[in-house]
Amino acid sequence: MKLVEKVSRIQGALKAPKGQTNNFGKYKYRSAEDILEAVKPLTMEHGLILTLSDEIVEVSGRIYVKATARLTDGEAELKTTAFAREEESKKGMDSAQVTASASSYARKLALCGLFALDDEKDADATNKGEQAVEKQQKPIEEIVKPELVEGL
Repeated sequence: MKLVEKVSRIQGALKAPKGQTNNFGKYKYRSAEDILEAVKPLTMEHGLILTLSDEIVEVSGRIYVKATARLTDGEAELKTTAFAREEESKKGMDSAQVTASASSYARKLALCGLFALDDEKDADATNKGEQAVEKQQKPIEEIVKPELVEGL
């Protein structure tokens, strides 16, 4: 079975409900960890390896975390990327925590793109109460640009 067929089956079977609750904003959401917990058994079942990586990039003087989600069967690779902007500072967080927060959010977006998870009603679309968090987590762009590389 080709990689795209395996991914199609995983996308059809994957259930990653929004099991987290933001009590302040009164909305449900899913985290990157929630997606990974749900998808790992499916990738193992189909003999695929999922990896996540981050790169720090500067765009117009602002720092972004560019996350890449890669799925491979050893012969072909499918990957998606997504960006999340770091705030210069966030009350109650040191700089490492700010970067980690942007990384987690960018990884979630990349995973959503790779596995066709709909985040339409996520915090970014509905949250009006946490402007600072919304600003920090709003991606420069959500790139749902799968790249299939044959013959690794």
